[in-house]
Amino acid sequence: MRKTWWKILCIVIIFYVIFMGLMGPVPRLAIINESIRNTYFHVALWLAMTTLLFASMIFSIRYLNKGRIGDDDIASELAKSAIFFGILGCLTGSVWANYTWGDPWPNDPKLNGAAVGILIYLAYLLLRSSFEDEQRKARISSVYNIFAFAVFIPIIYILPRLTDSLHPGSGGNSTFGSYDFNSDIRKVFYPAIIGYILLGLWLAELRIRIKVINRVRDEALITSDKIA
Repeated sequence: MRKTWWKILCIVIIFYVIFMGLMGPVPRLAIINESIRNTYFHVALWLAMTTLLFASMIFSIRYLNKGRIGDDDIASELAKSAIFFGILGCLTGSVWANYTWGDPWPNDPKLNGAAVGILIYLAYLLLRSSFEDEQRKARISSVYNIFAFAVFIPIIYILPRLTDSLHPGSGGNSTFGSYDFNSDIRKVFYPAIIGYILLGLWLAELRIRIKVINRVRDEALITSDKIA
């Protein structure tokens, strides 16, 4: 991941999404009107978040399998990027809900599930900060991370479909169809997901490098103290 081409691609895609998201053509629909542009931000952010959380879980499994602390570093930093996107997704969703449903946070199963999901992963970060020993922290956090993802998916994507929800595709509401989710939307929506995933990886990579530098520094200090 040290090559720069994917970072340049990330920047290009993000600028494209911002410009087309604000200025590009969109379907003229009743009720949601121009707010459908938030699809590029709210929905795409949450899909990117889910992808990053899945990758985080995979690296937690790898740590438990191989015991390499680097895998735990990657898992934790991917989770942090995902949580950041989740918070942004909640904020953009609240703005959209306020314009569409007249309430920034109505009593909706998917919204409440999103809040619970974010809290679950904030607890993951709190759990990590509770241990000083790296290996113990990594083991316990990895197990928690795996179960957190297993709980997160049902409360976000499955349970709302089984109950009455304001969100499309849930509780009998129709999902986005060919009319409202047309080719103009797809040209921006899919690149937005890719761009946010790349941005999340970039943020995680920077934090991983800082973590490795701090670890090497701490080991050097310990070694120098022993020599002295």
